Amino acid sequence: MKKIKKNILLNPGPVTTSLLVKKAQIVPDICPREPEFGKIIKTICSDLTSFVASQKKYSTILFPGSGTSAVESIITSAIPRKKTILIINNGAYGKRIVEIAKKFNISYQEFKSSSIEEINYKLLEQKIKLTRNVDYIALVHNETTTGLLNNLNKVKNLAQKYKKNLIVDAMSSFGAIPISMKKHRIAFLAASSNKNIEGMPGISFVVADNNFLKKISKIKSKSYYLDLYEQYSFIKKNNQMRFTPPVQVLYALKKAIELLKKEGVANRYKRYCKMWRVLTGGLKKIGQKYLVSDKFHSKIITSIILDPKIDFNKMHDYFYKKKITIYPAKLDKPNAFRIANIGQITISDIKYFLQLFKKYLKTQKVL
Repeated sequence: MKKIKKNILLNPGPVTTSLLVKKAQIVPDICPREPEFGKIIKTICSDLTSFVASQKKYSTILFPGSGTSAVESIITSAIPRKKTILIINNGAYGKRIVEIAKKFNISYQEFKSSSIEEINYKLLEQKIKLTRNVDYIALVHNETTTGLLNNLNKVKNLAQKYKKNLIVDAMSSFGAIPISMKKHRIAFLAASSNKNIEGMPGISFVVADNNFLKKISKIKSKSYYLDLYEQYSFIKKNNQMRFTPPVQVLYALKKAIELLKKEGVANRYKRYCKMWRVLTGGLKKIGQKYLVSDKFHSKIITSIILDPKIDFNKMHDYFYKKKITIYPAKLDKPNAFRIANIGQITISDIKYFLQLFKKYLKTQKVL
Protein backbone atom coordinates (compact mmCIF):
# COMPACT_ATOMS: atom_id res chain seq x y z
CA MET A 1 0.00 0.00 0.00
CA LYS A 2 1.49 3.33 -1.03
CA LYS A 3 2.19 5.89 1.65
CA ILE A 4 -0.81 8.09 2.39
CA LYS A 5 -0.23 11.69 3.38
CA LYS A 6 -1.51 12.69 6.79
CA ASN A 7 -4.06 15.46 7.06
CA ILE A 8 -4.55 16.89 10.54
CA LEU A 9 -8.32 16.92 11.01
CA LEU A 10 -9.22 19.23 13.89
CA ASN A 11 -12.89 19.17 12.95
CA PRO A 12 -15.19 17.22 15.34
CA GLY A 13 -15.40 14.14 13.12
CA PRO A 14 -14.66 12.47 10.81
CA VAL A 15 -11.27 12.21 12.49
CA THR A 16 -7.74 11.48 11.38
CA THR A 17 -7.57 7.67 11.32
CA SER A 18 -4.71 5.22 11.78
CA LEU A 19 -3.13 3.44 8.83
CA LEU A 20 -4.39 0.15 10.29
CA VAL A 21 -8.00 1.35 10.06
CA LYS A 22 -7.46 2.56 6.50
CA LYS A 23 -5.88 -0.75 5.49
CA ALA A 24 -8.73 -2.74 7.04
CA GLN A 25 -10.97 -1.55 4.18
CA ILE A 26 -8.85 -3.34 1.58
CA VAL A 27 -10.51 -6.75 1.63
CA PRO A 28 -11.89 -9.13 -1.00
CA ASP A 29 -15.33 -8.11 -2.21
CA ILE A 30 -18.06 -9.92 -0.32
CA CYS A 31 -21.85 -9.99 -0.34
CA PRO A 32 -23.00 -8.73 3.09
CA ARG A 33 -25.58 -11.54 3.24
CA GLU A 34 -22.86 -14.18 3.61
CA PRO A 35 -22.53 -15.84 7.06
CA GLU A 36 -18.85 -14.85 7.07
CA PHE A 37 -19.82 -11.18 7.03
CA GLY A 38 -22.59 -11.83 9.55
CA LYS A 39 -19.88 -12.75 12.07
CA ILE A 40 -18.38 -9.28 11.58
CA ILE A 41 -21.75 -7.65 12.32
CA LYS A 42 -22.25 -9.79 15.44
CA THR A 43 -18.77 -9.00 16.78
CA ILE A 44 -19.17 -5.27 16.19
CA CYS A 45 -22.55 -5.16 17.94
CA SER A 46 -21.27 -7.12 20.95
CA ASP A 47 -18.14 -5.00 21.31
CA LEU A 48 -19.96 -1.67 21.04
CA THR A 49 -22.44 -2.77 23.69
CA SER A 50 -19.64 -3.85 26.04
CA PHE A 51 -18.17 -0.34 26.18
CA VAL A 52 -21.25 0.98 28.01
CA ALA A 53 -23.39 -1.93 29.21
CA SER A 54 -23.94 -5.62 29.85
CA GLN A 55 -24.26 -7.65 26.65
CA LYS A 56 -26.96 -9.75 28.30
CA LYS A 57 -29.31 -6.87 29.06
CA TYR A 58 -28.50 -4.38 26.29
CA SER A 59 -28.15 -4.57 22.50
CA THR A 60 -26.51 -2.52 19.76
CA ILE A 61 -28.42 -1.81 16.57
CA LEU A 62 -26.40 -0.65 13.54
CA PHE A 63 -27.60 1.68 10.79
CA PRO A 64 -25.92 2.90 7.60
CA GLY A 65 -25.63 6.67 7.83
CA SER A 66 -24.35 9.55 9.93
CA GLY A 67 -24.99 9.89 13.63
CA THR A 68 -28.20 11.80 13.03
CA SER A 69 -29.78 8.67 11.58
CA ALA A 70 -29.38 6.89 14.94
CA VAL A 71 -30.93 9.83 16.79
CA GLU A 72 -33.79 9.99 14.29
CA SER A 73 -34.35 6.25 14.62
CA ILE A 74 -34.82 6.56 18.40
CA ILE A 75 -37.07 9.61 18.27
CA THR A 76 -39.30 8.21 15.50
CA SER A 77 -39.51 4.71 17.01
CA ALA A 78 -39.64 5.07 20.78
CA ILE A 79 -42.22 7.77 21.55
CA PRO A 80 -45.83 6.49 21.81
CA ARG A 81 -48.52 8.56 20.10
CA LYS A 82 -50.05 9.91 23.32
CA LYS A 83 -46.73 10.59 25.03
CA THR A 84 -44.43 13.63 25.08
CA ILE A 85 -40.65 13.75 25.01
CA LEU A 86 -38.81 16.39 27.07
CA ILE A 87 -35.77 17.64 25.13
CA ILE A 88 -32.88 19.53 26.72
CA ASN A 89 -31.72 22.01 24.09
CA ASN A 90 -28.41 23.66 24.90
CA GLY A 91 -26.73 23.68 21.54
CA ALA A 92 -27.08 22.93 17.84
CA TYR A 93 -27.43 19.19 18.40
CA GLY A 94 -30.03 19.49 21.14
CA LYS A 95 -31.85 21.76 18.71
CA ARG A 96 -31.58 19.04 16.07
CA ILE A 97 -33.48 16.60 18.32
CA VAL A 98 -36.21 19.24 18.62
CA GLU A 99 -36.28 19.60 14.83
CA ILE A 100 -36.62 15.83 14.36
CA ALA A 101 -39.55 15.70 16.79
CA LYS A 102 -41.17 18.65 15.05
CA LYS A 103 -40.63 17.15 11.59
CA PHE A 104 -42.49 13.95 12.52
CA ASN A 105 -45.22 15.65 14.57
CA ILE A 106 -44.02 14.00 17.76
CA SER A 107 -45.26 15.69 20.92
CA TYR A 108 -42.34 17.39 22.70
CA GLN A 109 -41.50 19.96 25.32
CA GLU A 110 -38.27 21.90 25.04
CA PHE A 111 -36.03 22.94 27.92
CA LYS A 112 -33.71 25.66 26.61
CA SER A 113 -30.38 26.25 28.29
CA SER A 114 -27.07 27.99 27.58
CA SER A 115 -24.61 26.22 25.28
CA ILE A 116 -21.64 27.43 27.36
CA GLU A 117 -22.87 27.19 30.98
CA GLU A 118 -24.07 24.37 33.20
CA ILE A 119 -27.77 23.51 33.12
CA ASN A 120 -29.85 25.09 35.87
CA TYR A 121 -31.06 21.86 37.44
CA LYS A 122 -33.65 23.57 39.63
CA LEU A 123 -35.32 24.99 36.53
CA LEU A 124 -35.03 21.63 34.78
CA GLU A 125 -36.75 19.97 37.72
CA GLN A 126 -39.57 22.49 37.53
CA LYS A 127 -39.94 21.73 33.81
CA ILE A 128 -40.10 17.99 34.51
CA LYS A 129 -42.76 18.56 37.17
CA LEU A 130 -44.91 20.68 34.84
CA THR A 131 -44.66 18.45 31.77
CA ARG A 132 -47.23 15.67 31.59
CA ASN A 133 -47.14 12.28 29.88
CA VAL A 134 -43.35 12.16 29.67
CA ASP A 135 -41.46 8.85 29.70
CA TYR A 136 -38.14 10.11 28.31
CA ILE A 137 -35.78 13.05 28.76
CA ALA A 138 -33.48 13.53 25.76
CA LEU A 139 -30.14 15.31 25.87
CA VAL A 140 -26.77 15.56 24.16
CA HIS A 141 -24.02 14.35 26.48
CA ASN A 142 -21.16 16.38 25.01
CA GLU A 143 -22.66 19.34 23.14
CA THR A 144 -20.50 19.33 20.03
CA THR A 145 -21.42 22.97 19.43
CA THR A 146 -19.08 24.23 22.15
CA GLY A 147 -17.62 21.32 24.13
CA LEU A 148 -20.01 21.75 27.04
CA LEU A 149 -20.27 18.44 28.90
CA ASN A 150 -23.73 17.89 30.35
CA ASN A 151 -23.68 16.11 33.70
CA LEU A 152 -25.31 12.71 33.17
CA ASN A 153 -25.38 11.98 36.90
CA LYS A 154 -27.38 15.12 37.71
CA VAL A 155 -29.87 14.56 34.89
CA LYS A 156 -30.14 10.90 35.86
CA ASN A 157 -30.92 11.82 39.47
CA LEU A 158 -33.84 13.95 38.32
CA ALA A 159 -34.99 11.26 35.90
CA GLN A 160 -34.93 8.69 38.67
CA LYS A 161 -36.77 10.98 41.09
CA TYR A 162 -39.62 11.46 38.62
CA LYS A 163 -39.50 7.95 37.12
CA LYS A 164 -38.24 8.98 33.69
CA ASN A 165 -35.51 7.46 31.52
CA LEU A 166 -32.89 9.04 29.31
CA ILE A 167 -32.33 9.19 25.58
CA VAL A 168 -28.72 10.26 25.12
CA ASP A 169 -26.94 11.55 22.04
CA ALA A 170 -23.40 10.40 22.89
CA MET A 171 -21.98 11.16 19.47
CA SER A 172 -18.86 12.97 20.70
CA SER A 173 -18.46 11.25 24.07
CA PHE A 174 -18.87 7.51 23.31
CA GLY A 175 -15.50 5.79 23.26
CA ALA A 176 -13.73 8.42 25.36
CA ILE A 177 -15.81 9.66 28.29
CA PRO A 178 -17.00 6.74 30.45
CA ILE A 179 -20.77 6.06 30.26
CA SER A 180 -22.84 3.41 32.03
CA MET A 181 -26.26 2.69 30.54
CA LYS A 182 -27.45 1.14 33.80
CA LYS A 183 -25.96 3.70 36.20
CA HIS A 184 -27.12 6.66 34.13
CA ARG A 185 -30.63 5.24 33.57
CA ILE A 186 -30.24 5.36 29.78
CA ALA A 187 -32.88 3.56 27.74
CA PHE A 188 -31.46 4.50 24.32
CA LEU A 189 -28.05 5.90 23.36
CA ALA A 190 -26.95 7.09 19.90
CA ALA A 191 -23.41 7.34 18.56
CA SER A 192 -21.40 6.84 15.38
CA SER A 193 -18.27 5.24 13.97
CA ASN A 194 -16.25 8.30 13.08
CA LYS A 195 -15.48 10.22 16.26
CA ASN A 196 -13.82 8.78 19.39
CA ILE A 197 -13.99 5.21 18.04
CA GLU A 198 -11.68 6.58 15.30
CA GLY A 199 -13.33 4.63 12.50
CA MET A 200 -14.59 5.77 9.11
CA PRO A 201 -17.85 7.69 8.62
CA GLY A 202 -20.87 5.74 7.43
CA ILE A 203 -22.16 3.78 10.44
CA SER A 204 -24.37 5.02 13.24
CA PHE A 205 -25.67 2.88 16.06
CA VAL A 206 -28.12 2.73 18.94
CA VAL A 207 -27.33 0.97 22.20
CA ALA A 208 -30.62 0.06 23.89
CA ASP A 209 -31.97 -1.56 27.02
CA ASN A 210 -33.59 -4.84 25.90
CA ASN A 211 -36.63 -4.16 28.10
CA PHE A 212 -37.25 -0.89 26.26
CA LEU A 213 -36.78 -2.60 22.90
CA LYS A 214 -39.63 -4.93 23.87
CA LYS A 215 -41.78 -1.91 24.74
CA ILE A 216 -41.25 -0.22 21.38
CA SER A 217 -42.22 -3.39 19.53
CA LYS A 218 -45.81 -2.27 20.15
CA ILE A 219 -45.23 1.25 18.77
CA LYS A 220 -45.66 1.98 15.08
CA SER A 221 -42.48 3.70 13.94
CA LYS A 222 -42.81 6.87 11.89
CA SER A 223 -39.92 5.72 9.70
CA TYR A 224 -39.55 2.73 7.40
CA TYR A 225 -35.79 2.74 6.85
CA LEU A 226 -34.96 3.75 10.44
CA ASP A 227 -37.49 1.57 12.25
CA LEU A 228 -35.49 0.74 15.37
CA TYR A 229 -37.33 -2.39 16.45
CA GLU A 230 -37.41 -3.86 12.92
CA GLN A 231 -33.68 -3.29 12.56
CA TYR A 232 -33.01 -4.80 15.99
CA SER A 233 -35.12 -7.89 15.24
CA PHE A 234 -33.50 -8.43 11.85
CA ILE A 235 -29.94 -8.12 13.17
CA LYS A 236 -30.71 -10.38 16.13
CA LYS A 237 -32.19 -13.08 13.90
CA ASN A 238 -29.84 -12.87 10.89
CA ASN A 239 -26.66 -11.01 11.96
CA GLN A 240 -27.41 -8.72 9.02
CA MET A 241 -28.83 -5.27 8.46
CA ARG A 242 -32.18 -5.02 6.72
CA PHE A 243 -30.68 -2.99 3.88
CA THR A 244 -27.27 -2.94 2.18
CA PRO A 245 -24.57 -1.79 4.60
CA PRO A 246 -21.29 0.00 3.76
CA VAL A 247 -19.21 -3.19 3.79
CA GLN A 248 -15.69 -1.73 3.81
CA VAL A 249 -16.64 0.83 6.50
CA LEU A 250 -17.68 -2.05 8.76
CA TYR A 251 -14.33 -3.79 8.31
CA ALA A 252 -12.67 -0.50 9.27
CA LEU A 253 -15.00 -0.18 12.27
CA LYS A 254 -14.08 -3.67 13.46
CA LYS A 255 -10.40 -2.75 13.36
CA ALA A 256 -11.03 0.61 15.06
CA ILE A 257 -12.89 -1.15 17.88
CA GLU A 258 -9.98 -3.58 18.30
CA LEU A 259 -7.62 -0.61 18.67
CA LEU A 260 -9.96 1.10 21.15
CA LYS A 261 -10.16 -2.06 23.26
CA LYS A 262 -6.36 -2.31 23.21
CA GLU A 263 -5.88 1.32 24.27
CA GLY A 264 -8.83 1.36 26.66
CA VAL A 265 -11.55 4.01 26.86
CA ALA A 266 -10.03 5.63 29.97
CA ASN A 267 -6.56 5.80 28.40
CA ARG A 268 -7.94 7.22 25.17
CA TYR A 269 -9.63 9.99 27.17
CA LYS A 270 -6.35 10.66 29.03
CA ARG A 271 -4.60 11.01 25.66
CA TYR A 272 -7.25 13.44 24.44
CA CYS A 273 -7.07 15.42 27.70
CA LYS A 274 -3.30 15.82 27.39
CA MET A 275 -3.76 17.32 23.93
CA TRP A 276 -6.56 19.56 25.22
CA ARG A 277 -4.31 20.93 27.98
CA VAL A 278 -1.61 21.71 25.40
CA LEU A 279 -4.24 23.39 23.19
CA THR A 280 -5.84 25.54 25.88
CA GLY A 281 -2.49 26.32 27.51
CA GLY A 282 -1.18 27.53 24.16
CA LEU A 283 -4.31 29.63 23.55
CA LYS A 284 -3.92 31.33 26.92
CA LYS A 285 -0.27 32.14 26.19
CA ILE A 286 -1.26 34.10 23.09
CA GLY A 287 -4.24 35.75 24.78
CA GLN A 288 -7.00 33.82 23.02
CA LYS A 289 -10.17 32.80 24.87
CA TYR A 290 -12.56 29.88 24.53
CA LEU A 291 -16.24 29.72 25.42
CA VAL A 292 -16.73 26.96 28.00
CA SER A 293 -15.03 27.14 31.39
CA ASP A 294 -12.67 24.30 32.27
CA LYS A 295 -15.03 23.07 35.02
CA PHE A 296 -17.76 22.12 32.53
CA HIS A 297 -15.56 21.35 29.53
CA SER A 298 -15.52 17.93 27.85
CA LYS A 299 -11.85 18.42 26.90
CA ILE A 300 -12.68 17.04 23.46
CA ILE A 301 -14.03 19.98 21.44
CA THR A 302 -13.22 23.65 22.03
CA SER A 303 -14.97 26.72 20.63
CA ILE A 304 -12.38 29.47 20.30
CA ILE A 305 -13.42 33.11 20.14
CA LEU A 306 -12.18 34.96 17.06
CA ASP A 307 -11.58 38.66 16.71
CA PRO A 308 -14.58 40.09 14.75
CA LYS A 309 -12.21 41.35 12.06
CA ILE A 310 -11.12 37.84 11.11
CA ASP A 311 -12.89 36.07 8.27
CA PHE A 312 -13.15 32.40 9.25
CA ASN A 313 -13.33 31.15 5.64
CA LYS A 314 -10.06 32.85 4.73
CA MET A 315 -8.44 31.49 7.88
CA HIS A 316 -9.76 28.01 7.07
CA ASP A 317 -8.15 28.14 3.63
CA TYR A 318 -4.84 29.27 5.16
CA PHE A 319 -4.79 26.23 7.45
CA TYR A 320 -6.08 23.86 4.76
CA LYS A 321 -3.06 24.63 2.59
CA LYS A 322 -0.94 23.55 5.55
CA LYS A 323 -2.84 20.19 5.76
CA ILE A 324 -4.86 21.27 8.82
CA THR A 325 -8.67 21.31 8.83
CA ILE A 326 -10.46 23.63 11.26
CA TYR A 327 -14.22 23.91 11.70
CA PRO A 328 -16.74 26.76 12.04
CA ALA A 329 -18.78 27.19 15.20
CA LYS A 330 -22.56 26.68 14.99
CA LEU A 331 -23.16 29.96 16.84
CA ASP A 332 -24.75 33.26 15.88
CA LYS A 333 -22.49 35.12 18.30
CA PRO A 334 -19.63 35.51 19.04
CA ASN A 335 -17.36 35.02 16.03
CA ALA A 336 -15.79 31.65 16.83
CA PHE A 337 -14.46 28.39 15.43
CA ARG A 338 -14.03 24.85 16.74
CA ILE A 339 -11.02 22.65 17.33
CA ALA A 340 -11.43 18.96 18.20
CA ASN A 341 -8.49 17.16 19.77
CA ILE A 342 -9.65 13.63 18.91
CA GLY A 343 -8.55 10.93 16.49
CA GLN A 344 -5.03 9.94 15.53
CA ILE A 345 -3.44 13.33 16.06
CA THR A 346 -0.57 14.12 18.38
CA ILE A 347 0.63 16.80 20.77
CA SER A 348 3.06 17.84 18.01
CA ASP A 349 0.08 18.37 15.68
CA ILE A 350 -1.60 20.60 18.29
CA LYS A 351 1.61 22.60 18.76
CA TYR A 352 1.88 22.99 14.99
CA PHE A 353 -1.68 24.37 14.88
CA LEU A 354 -0.90 26.82 17.70
CA GLN A 355 2.25 27.99 15.93
CA LEU A 356 0.34 28.66 12.70
CA PHE A 357 -2.59 30.25 14.56
CA LYS A 358 -0.27 32.71 16.29
CA LYS A 359 1.41 33.51 12.98
CA TYR A 360 -1.94 34.04 11.27
CA LEU A 361 -3.23 36.36 14.00
CA LYS A 362 -0.10 38.48 13.60
CA THR A 363 -0.59 38.74 9.85
CA GLN A 364 -4.15 39.97 10.52
CA LYS A 365 -2.76 42.50 13.06
CA VAL A 366 -4.93 41.26 15.92
CA LEU A 367 -2.06 39.99 18.06
